[in-house]
This record gives sequence, structure tokens and C-alpha cells, in this order.
Amino acid sequence: MVWIALNLMVIMLLAGRWQVLTRAMALPCKFLQLLRVRQAGQVISFVTPGPQFGGEPLQVYWLWRRYSAPGHTAFLAVGLDRFYELWINFAVLLLAALTLLTSRSMVFVDWHIIAFVLSGLILLMGLFGWFVLRKPLRIRDWIKRLTSRWQRHTRLRHLDTYWSQLNESLQQVFTTQRPALGVALGLSLLAWAGMIAEFCLLLSFVDAPLDLATFVFLFTVVRLAFLLPLPGGIGSVEAGLFWAFQALALPLPAAAGLIVLMRLRDVVILLAGAAALPGLQSPLPGVAAKES
Repeated sequence: MVWIALNLMVIMLLAGRWQVLTRAMALPCKFLQLLRVRQAGQVISFVTPGPQFGGEPLQVYWLWRRYSAPGHTAFLAVGLDRFYELWINFAVLLLAALTLLTSRSMVFVDWHIIAFVLSGLILLMGLFGWFVLRKPLRIRDWIKRLTSRWQRHTRLRHLDTYWSQLNESLQQVFTTQRPALGVALGLSLLAWAGMIAEFCLLLSFVDAPLDLATFVFLFTVVRLAFLLPLPGGIGSVEAGLFWAFQALALPLPAAAGLIVLMRLRDVVILLAGAAALPGLQSPLPGVAAKES
């Protein structure tokens, strides 16, 4: 029951973060609607190469089609949520790598290189965010050059208008909704605390040692394995855990048990998300009547 509660808490916190961000953009979506869109998108992301991304275009489409969100607002809502997710993911992994740098028992991995790469990614994302906020016209010109072959397309004729609307919404969020951004950051950190607690619980289920260095090492291996371009991290997570348990001289049956529990959790979450997919293909009755 504790295991179920922890997973539900993480899912609710992440959906709550998205609701905070969408409210900052004046997007009138209810919590359960966003939860449904988010979990359905996670199904697509899980089965595409790289479990971190893949379902975002459909999430934008569902917000626009089913819940009548303006296209630029739907795009910004999904993009900002994913930016939070990825940036905090790298930040937590960097903190774990820095922790392992001080551990003499984990010298079989060069944590300096991993910490350097993660620091570079965090810095790159920060610079990208700054550039989007401070130099929007340069990005618009770059997009126009990139899509110059298709400028006659009906949608691309209004590219300047779309980009202006998107940039205006983004500027408004960062100038007038900073408290909401702070709340979203707090919810993200709470969700990560829940994921860490859930992994600790799983290790206790398989009777794996729970000293700090071992826990941080195993958690980092799993999260790094999920970043590899494989659907659902299938193969990379399993290989990473078996290697980590062998390197730490831990019993391999415990690694197998941990993998089974993690995949059981993934299957249940995927089935719940898949159940939400059919109902998202058409607009809400009120929206459909308005469009007709």
C-alpha cells in the first residue's frame, strides 16, 4: 500500500505542477483533464526511442483539439513542463554524481566526466532559456530560414503571428507569474523526493543494502540508463542494474527482483495511461458543438 501511495503521489505532484503552469498561462484546464493528457502522453513517450520524450506533439494536439486551448498556449504549456522535467532531472543527477565523487568505494566509475557532462547540459539549457527570453527575434529568423522551403504553406504564412503570440505568452509568464514558477519548482522537488523514497522502498523489498553511497550509486545508474535512446529503457536499465550489483558484489537475484518490481510498476502505469487514450481523440461535447 505504501508503494502504491508513493507512485500515486508522484503522479499527482507532476500533474499538479503542470496545472500550476497552465494556470499561469490562463489555460482553463482542470486537474483531471491534465492528468489524463499527461498519462496518455507518457504511454507514447515510453514506447518511442528515449522514454523521456515522444508524446509531446500529441499532448499539444489534445490540449488544442479536445480542450480548445490556443495552439501557441498548448505548445508553451507542454514545452515549459518538459523543460522543468528535463532540467531538474539533470540537476538531481548532477547532485548524485557530485555526492559519489566523495565516495572512495565508487572509484570504478569516472564521476568527473559524468558531472562535467551533466553540468554542460544544465548550462546549455539555461543559456537556451535565456536566449529564448532575450533574443526572440533571432530565433524567429532562424525558424523562418529553416522553413523557407515551405513558406507557401497556409500555416507557415502566419509564422510571425504564431511566434509573436508564443513569445508574448512566455514573457508574461516570466514577468507576472514568478510565484507560480516557484511553486512548480517546489512540486518538482517533492515529486523527486517521492521517486527517491519509492526506489529506497523497492531496495528494501529485495533486501539490498541501504547505505548512502550504495543507494545513490544504484539510483544514479537507473536514471542514467533511462536517458539512453531505447524504448522505456528496456535493456539499458536491466543491464545497468546487473552491472551495478555485480560491481558492488551484491546478490544478482536481488537485482532481478528489483527489475521485476520496477517493470511491474511501469506496466500498471502504462495500462492506466492507455485507458485514457481513446477518449482523447475527439473534442469535448461542448467544444464540438461550438466548432460545428
